[in-house]
Amino acid sequence: MACTTVNVGSCVWVEDPEVAWIDGEVIEVKGSDIKVKCTSGKTVAIKVSSAYPKDVEAPASGVDDMTRLAYLHEPGVLQNMKSRFDINEIYTYTGNILIAVNPFRRLPHLYNNHMMQQYKGAGFGELSPHPFAVADAAYRQMKNQGISQSILVSGESGAGKTETTKLLMQYLADMGGRAVSEGRTVEKKVLESNPVLEAFGNAKTVRNNNSSRFGKFVEIQFDQRGRISGAAIRTYLLERSRVCQVSDPERNYHCFYMLCAAPPEDIKKWKLADPRKFHYLNQSQCIELERMDDAKEYRETRKAMDVVGINSEEQEAIFQVVAAILHLGNVEFGKGKEADSSAPKDDTSNYHLKTAAELFMCDEQALEDSLCKRVIVTRGETITKCLDQESAALSRDALAKTVYSRLFDWIVNKINDSIGQDPDSEYLIGVLDIYGFESFKTNSFEQFCINLTNEKLQQHFNQHVFKMEQDEYNKEEIDWSYIEFVDNQEILDLIEKKAGGIISLLNEACMFPRATHETFAEKMYQTFKDHKHFSKPKLSRTDFTICHYAGDVTYQTEQFLEKNKDYVVAEHQTLLNASRCAFVASLFPLLAEDANKKSKFSSISSRFKQQLVTLLETLSTTEPHYIRCVKPNNLLKPLIFENQNVLQQLRCGGVMEAIRISCAGFPTRKKFEEFLERFSVLAPEVLDKSTDGWPLSSTDDVACKKLLEKVALQGYQIGKTKVFLRAGQMADLDARRNEVLGRAASRIQRKFRSYLSRKTFLMLRKVATNMQAVCRGQLSRLIFEGLRRDAAVLEIQRDIRMHLARKSYKELYFAAVSIQLGIRGMASRGRLRFQRQDKAAIMIQSHCRKFLAQLHYQRLKKAAITTQSAWRARLARKELRKLKMAAKETGVLEAAKSKLEKQVEELTWKLQLEKRMRTDMEESKTQENAKLRSALEEMQLQFKETKALHLQEVEAAKKMAETVPVLQEVPVVDTELVEKLTSENEKLKSLVSSLDQKIDETEKKFEERSKINEERLKQAIEAETTIVNLKTAVHELQEKILDVESENKILRQKSLIQASGHLPPTPVKGSQNGHFSSKESPFNGSEIETLARTQEQESDAKTRRYHLDRQRENIGALINCVVNNIGFNQGKPVAAFTIYKCLLHWKSFEAERTSVFDRLVQMIGSAIKDEGDNEHLAYWLSNTSTLLFMIQQSLKPGATPQQKTPVSTSLFGRMAMGFRSAPSSAETSAAAEAAAAAVIRPVVAKDPALLFKQQLTAYVEKIFGMIRDNLKNELQTLLSLCIQAPRTSTGRSLRSFRSSKTMRNNSPLDHWNGIYDGLNAILSTLQENFVPPVLIQNIFIQTFSFINVQLFNSLLLRRECCTFSNGEFVKSGLALLEEWCNETTEEYAGSSWDELKHIRQAVGFMVIHKKYRISYDDIAHDLCPILSVQQLYRICTLYWDDSYNTRSVSQDVIANMRVLMTEDSNNADSSAFLLDEDSSIPFSADDLSSSMKEKDFAEMKPAEELEENPAFSFLI
Repeated sequence: MACTTVNVGSCVWVEDPEVAWIDGEVIEVKGSDIKVKCTSGKTVAIKVSSAYPKDVEAPASGVDDMTRLAYLHEPGVLQNMKSRFDINEIYTYTGNILIAVNPFRRLPHLYNNHMMQQYKGAGFGELSPHPFAVADAAYRQMKNQGISQSILVSGESGAGKTETTKLLMQYLADMGGRAVSEGRTVEKKVLESNPVLEAFGNAKTVRNNNSSRFGKFVEIQFDQRGRISGAAIRTYLLERSRVCQVSDPERNYHCFYMLCAAPPEDIKKWKLADPRKFHYLNQSQCIELERMDDAKEYRETRKAMDVVGINSEEQEAIFQVVAAILHLGNVEFGKGKEADSSAPKDDTSNYHLKTAAELFMCDEQALEDSLCKRVIVTRGETITKCLDQESAALSRDALAKTVYSRLFDWIVNKINDSIGQDPDSEYLIGVLDIYGFESFKTNSFEQFCINLTNEKLQQHFNQHVFKMEQDEYNKEEIDWSYIEFVDNQEILDLIEKKAGGIISLLNEACMFPRATHETFAEKMYQTFKDHKHFSKPKLSRTDFTICHYAGDVTYQTEQFLEKNKDYVVAEHQTLLNASRCAFVASLFPLLAEDANKKSKFSSISSRFKQQLVTLLETLSTTEPHYIRCVKPNNLLKPLIFENQNVLQQLRCGGVMEAIRISCAGFPTRKKFEEFLERFSVLAPEVLDKSTDGWPLSSTDDVACKKLLEKVALQGYQIGKTKVFLRAGQMADLDARRNEVLGRAASRIQRKFRSYLSRKTFLMLRKVATNMQAVCRGQLSRLIFEGLRRDAAVLEIQRDIRMHLARKSYKELYFAAVSIQLGIRGMASRGRLRFQRQDKAAIMIQSHCRKFLAQLHYQRLKKAAITTQSAWRARLARKELRKLKMAAKETGVLEAAKSKLEKQVEELTWKLQLEKRMRTDMEESKTQENAKLRSALEEMQLQFKETKALHLQEVEAAKKMAETVPVLQEVPVVDTELVEKLTSENEKLKSLVSSLDQKIDETEKKFEERSKINEERLKQAIEAETTIVNLKTAVHELQEKILDVESENKILRQKSLIQASGHLPPTPVKGSQNGHFSSKESPFNGSEIETLARTQEQESDAKTRRYHLDRQRENIGALINCVVNNIGFNQGKPVAAFTIYKCLLHWKSFEAERTSVFDRLVQMIGSAIKDEGDNEHLAYWLSNTSTLLFMIQQSLKPGATPQQKTPVSTSLFGRMAMGFRSAPSSAETSAAAEAAAAAVIRPVVAKDPALLFKQQLTAYVEKIFGMIRDNLKNELQTLLSLCIQAPRTSTGRSLRSFRSSKTMRNNSPLDHWNGIYDGLNAILSTLQENFVPPVLIQNIFIQTFSFINVQLFNSLLLRRECCTFSNGEFVKSGLALLEEWCNETTEEYAGSSWDELKHIRQAVGFMVIHKKYRISYDDIAHDLCPILSVQQLYRICTLYWDDSYNTRSVSQDVIANMRVLMTEDSNNADSSAFLLDEDSSIPFSADDLSSSMKEKDFAEMKPAEELEENPAFSFLI
C-alpha cells in the first residue's frame, strides 16, 4: 500500500535502518522522487513507491483493532502497537487475532476477578482487547454453535506464551467450572497442573527466565451444559539435552534448583548440597533468579502435586529420582585397569555412584558396569566390551536424559489419569502453547523440529486468515476475486516428504552404523541441489540452509544423528527394570520386543512428525483462535520497545502475512457513518438535505455511493454496513479532503478577520455613545441639584411656622386642663365623705341584728342535742337486738360456704377437662356446658335455700327476743364496739350481695357463650377467670365470717353477762341456730389453713399448665395477625408495636426458655421469601427496624426492673393483702397515664432475648441488602445504555448532538429518565411504608456509588465512550440525577450526589475545550483531584473529539503521567484504575437506634383484630 500520489506537506513513512520506520513530511516532489524531512531532523530522498502514507488523524493512543486503521501497512501497524504499549495497552486485535506484547512487569489490575466478570458475555471487540475476550468468544461459540474450539498461542521464547496460556485456562475454568457445592476438582487440577509442568519442563534461557522447553496442547472437555467434564494434556519434544548440557547464562530445569533448596530433612535424606557442587548445574554461572524463591517454589510445587493427584509416596519417589540424576552427573571416569576401559575417577565419583545406586535402589556394581561396559550378543556367544572414558561419560548422560524423559512422561500421564477424560464429552476447547520460530547462531536438531512445527501451523494460520477474509466479504455481500497468498507447502514437502524429504534422509542415515553427519549432509546436497528453498552455505561443509516463511535459517548437522536416535541402552533398561523401587521399575517396563531385541532404534523426528499430524487433525476439526505473543526487547525490561525486534516477530508470527492477505483485497474498511463523517466535505451537494442541512431521506449506503461516484473513484465496493477501498484509495481521498479543508480554512480565516474588524468598530462606536451619555448626565444632575435646594428651603420654612403655632396651642390646652382638674377633685371629695358616714351606720345595724340571731340559734341547738341523744339511745338498743340475731346466722353461712367451694372445684375441673378435649369432642363440650349450667343453677338454688333458712332463723330469733322482757333503761356500755359490729355486718352483707351478683353475671356469660361455637377458647378463658374470682370471693367470705363469728361470740357473752342480773338463764341448744362453740366447730383454724394450702397447690399446678397452653394459643393468634399487612398508625408500624407490647406483657425478655422468639424469626423469614417485591420488603424493613429500635431501648445495659413486693404464701394472707392494697380509681388512672407515657421500659434480658436481637439485626441488614440489590439490578440494564449516546446514523447522531433542546422527554435521555423514575418509585415505596430515613439514605448512597462505579469503569474500558459528544450526553444525564437529589430532601438523599464524584470529574474534563493548554497540576489539583494518575492517563490517552476534532492534552502532560506511573509500578494497588463496588452494610443497630430516638409510641393503637380477643385486653 505504497503511496501513489503525494503532495508537498503530506505525511509519510520511510524506512530507517535504526528504528525500522520513521515518519516525516514531504518537502519536495520531483516526478517519482521525493524529499522527506523526518521527525528525527534528517532529510532523505526516496522514490514515491518506497514511501507509505501516514494517517495524521489516527488517535495518539492507537486503535483497538488494526483492521480499523486507515492505512494497513507495516509502519502503521508498528506505530499503533508502540502507541498502545506506551500507555500500558499490551493487547491489540488484528481482526480476530490477538497480539500480546510482554510488559515484563506485573499488571494485576488487568487479570483480577473484577476484570474477568467484565468480559463474561461481552461481545468480541466490545471491550478492550484481552485474552479473556478470546477465551470468552471460544466458549460462547462452543455453546451456541456446538463446534469445538482451539486457541493457538505462539511466539518466541520470552514473549509471554506460558502466562497467556495460564490466563486462558483460568478463564475457561471459571466459565465452565461447577459450583463449590458440586466440587470443582477437575478445573482445579487443570489449573494446578501448570506449576507442576513448569517445574519439570521450564528453564531459564538467554531470552526468558521461565522458558517452556516443551510444547503443550491442553484439551478441556465440556458437557452439554457447558461445564468442564474432563481434560487431557499432550506434550511435544521435551529438550532432553538440557539435562546434561547447559550454556552460560542459562539454567537447567527448575526442579533441580528447587530440590537443592528443599527443607533440611529432605536434603539430608537425599544427600544433596549446594547447586554449585553438581556437574549438571554448575556448567552455568547462573544459579539463582531474581524474584524467584526456589524454596517457596518447592513448597508450592508439592502442594500442586497434591491437588493434581500425585500422592506423597509418589512425590518422594519423583524427587528421589531427580536427586539420583544429580548424583549421577557427578560421576567422572578415568582410565580403567584394562586398555580402552574406564572406571570411576576417584573417591568422590565412587561416593556419588554409590548414592545414585541407593536412590535408584539398584546394585552399585551393576550400575557401574552398565555405564562402563557394553554387552554384544552374537549367534553363538555374548561379548562384553569396555568403554573408554568419553564413551562412558556419554553413556552416563544418555542414562540421565532417558530417566528424566521417562519421568516427565510419567508425570504428564499421571496428571491426565488424575484429571480424567470424559468419553461422553460433546465439545472441547484446546489451548496450544507451542514454541515460536527460532533462529540462533547455532541451530541444531531442536530448532529444526520447532521450525517444522511453526511451518505447519503457519500453513493452518494462512488458510484460516484467508477464510476469515472470505467470510467478511460474503457477510457484506460484495463481489470479490480470488486472493493469492503465500503457500509454504513446498517447504513442508522439502522437510517431511515421505520419499526424499530431509526427515526421510535423516532416518535412513540413522539406520546405518557407519553413517556420520558428513555423509548425511552430502546426501542432502545431492538430493536438494536444485530446490529453491534449500541451499548450502559457502563456508561450511556440513551446514544447510532452509528458506522458511519467516526467513532463512542455517542448521548445523553435527548432532542431528545422535539427537534423532531414540533408544534405550539394553543394560540401562535391564538395570532399572530390576530396581527394588517400584516407581523406578515402572519407568522402565520390559516390553516383549525388548526381550527379543536388546536395542531397538526409533526416530524422534518420525514420532514428532506423527504427533504434528495428529495435532493438525485435531485443530482442523475445531474453530481456531490465534494469539500472537511478542517480546518488545531482548533486555527483558519494561517500558522498552525495539521496533526492529518487534517487526521481525510480527513477520515470523504471520501477522504481516495476514495483513498482506487483507491488503490483497480491500485493506481499508470504513463504516458508513465514519466514512461520511470524514469525507462528506468532498461532495456535500450529493446528500439530501433537510432544513437544518443534514441527511433526511437518503440512507447512508446511498450517500456513500453518490460521494464515491462524485469523486470518480474506481474499484471500491459498497457492503451492507461498510465501504471497502482498494490499496491507495484512502490516501487519494485524504489528499482531496486536505485540499477542501485548506480552502475552507482560508474562507474561515477571511470571515474571522471580518468579524474582528466589525467587532472593533462596534466597540469604538459604543465608547463614543457612552461618553456622550456621561456628559449629558452630569449636566442634568447639576440642574436637578438646584431644584432640590429650592424645594428644601420651602420645606424648612413650613416646618418652623408649624412648630410655633403648635407650641402656642399646647400652652392654652394645659391651662384649661389644670382648672378642670381642681373643680372635679373638690366635688369628688364631698361625695366620698358622705359615703363613709352611710357605711358606718349600716355596720352598726348589722352587728346588732347578728347578736340577736346568734342568741336564738344557741337556744334551739341545745334543745336539738337533747332530743337527738334520747333518740340515738333508743336506736342503739334496737341495733343490739339485731346483732344478736345476726350472730345466729353464722353457722348457716359457713355451711353454704363449704358447699360453694365444692361446687367451684367441681366446676374448675370440668372446665379444664373441656379445654383438653375441645378439638375432637364437640358434643362432649355441649354436655359439659349443660352440666356446668345445671351445677350453677343447683348452687343458686342451694344459696337461695340457705338464704330462706337464714330468714326463718332471723324471724325465730325476733320472736324469741319479743318474748324476753328487755329493760329500756339499760344503758349501752360500749358504743364503739356496737358501731364496729354494725360496720362489719354491713361489709358482710355487701360481700354476700356482690357474690350473688357475680353468680348472676357468670350465668349470663355462660348463656351468651353457648350460642357461639366458633369462640370456644374465649369461653374457657373467661369462665376460668370468673371461677378464680369466685374462689377469691369465697375465701374472702370465709375469712370475714370467721372474724364476725368470733366478734359476735364475745358480744353475745357480754350481753348475757349484763342481762344475767335481771333475766333468768334460758338454755339454748347450739344446733338450733347453727352456732357452735370453738371445740365443736366443724372447721377450726388449723384445718382450714391446711385445706386451703392443699387446694392452693393443686390450683397452682393446674394454673401453670393452663397458662402454657394459653400462651401457645396467644402466640399463634399474634403471628396470624401480624403476618399480614396491618398498616401503620401515626406513621409507625402497628405490627412492630403489637409484637413488642405482647413480648413485654408476657415477660418474654426475662424468660430463660421460650419459643416465641423462634416462631417470630420463622415468621419473618417466610414473609420475605419474595425477594422481588419491593413493596412487601419495605413493609417488613419498617417493622423489623422499629421492633429492633424498641428492643434496643429496652435492653440497654444497666437497666433494672422495679422490685416486686413480697407475696404472702398464705391463701388468706394474699386475699387480705388484695383487699388492703386494692388501688383507688385515682391511683388506677395515674398508673395508666404513666404506662401510656412510657411504653418502652427497661428490662433485664436473658440469652433468648439477646439472641433474638442479633437475629433481628441480621434480618434488618438482609432486607436492606435485598432492596438495595433489587434497585441495582433494575438500574443495571439502563446504565449499560446510559454510558454511550445513541448513534443510529451519522445524520441522526449529529442532529441530536446539535439540538438545543435537552428536555426530559427527548429520546437520547430516555434511559436516564428511566433511572430518574426508578429512583422516584423506590423512594415513594419506602416513604409509604415509613422506613426510617437513615435506611433510605444509605440505600440511595450505595445506589449512587454503584452508578458511579458502573459508569466510570465503562468509560475506562470502552474507547468509543471517551468522546466529547459522549461526555456531553453523560453530563446531561448526571444533571437529571442532580435535579433528583435537589428535589429530594437531604433527609433521604444525604450525600448521594457526592458519590458520583469520579464520573462527574471525568465527564467534566472530557467536555473542556482546548485541553492541550491545561497543565498536569491543573488537572490533578483543580479539575480532577479525586482521580488517580492511572485513571487520568487512561482517560487522556483514550479521549478523542468526535465533534470538533480538537486535540487531547499535550505530550508533556502525558510524559509526566507516564513518569509518575513508572514510579508507582511496583505498587499493585496504585496500578489499578478500575473502581470496586461496595456492598457492605453501612449502618449498625446503634446508628439505627440513635436516629429513631424522637419517636413517641404513647398514643399508638394495637391491631384491631386483637382488640376483640380477651387474651389481649392488656393492649387496649
